[in-house]
Formats: sequence, C-alpha cells, structure tokens
Amino acid sequence: MDKVDERLISALRHDARASLSDLATQLNLSRTTVRSRIERLQARGDILGFTVVMKEDVLRDPVRGLMLIGIEGRGTNRIVRQLQGLPEVRAIHTTNGRWDLIVEIGTETLEDFDAALSRVRLIEGITTSETNLLLATKKDS
Repeated sequence: MDKVDERLISALRHDARASLSDLATQLNLSRTTVRSRIERLQARGDILGFTVVMKEDVLRDPVRGLMLIGIEGRGTNRIVRQLQGLPEVRAIHTTNGRWDLIVEIGTETLEDFDAALSRVRLIEGITTSETNLLLATKKDS
C-alpha cells in the first residue's frame, strides 16, 4: 500500500459514499485510477467492506468509560463470565502490566454508570480498579 492508497482510504473513512468523481477531485487523480485502486484494495483484502454509522449507534451510550481491573488469584475466567452477563459491559479486554482486564462500559446516564461500577466492584476476586470516562472520540474504527 502506497501513500496514494493511504490517502484514498482516509477519504473513504471520512465519507465512504463519496462518488468516484469527488474522490478523484479530492485526491487529484483520474476517476479511472480511483476506481482501479479501490477494486485492487478490495481484491487484496485491504478493504473488507463499507459501512453505515447511524445516529442511534453514536447516541446509544452517551456515558462511556474504561474500567481497569486488578484480579486476585486465578479467578480471571470466572470474573470474565460474570462481566459478560452485565448489560452495560460492551467489551472485555485482557492486558498486560498493572491491570488484568480493561472493561468498556456504556450507559444512558452517569447514575447508571455509577451503578454498573458498583456491581462490578462487588464481584469476588476483583481487588482494585480504576475508571476513566471517555469524553470525546476523535477517531473511531
């Protein structure tokens, strides 16, 4: 992948519905070049598809945060199973370093977020935690 492909992907990430003509103008390329590069990127598997992000997808969790969790002993699998059962938990990541898990939490309100944190902290085997609210997303995959 060269710099032109990277600029093309960046433009598509910004607006995947942009016409070939608009992309060509924006990137200072011919329409044919843009089309062939997109086709090549798809054929190689660099571009797997195009998607739509809807307003309700963004508004689903107005309050979001990351909870870093320290676990005592060997209870990680049990704790992960319990976390998976909580409706506010969006993702669970294992990690290295000081923390054992990073849990993504999303709720409608700060009160709901606080209640979710309280439920997580009550899980036996969780010895310590630290939570960071996500204020703004500058780039999403």
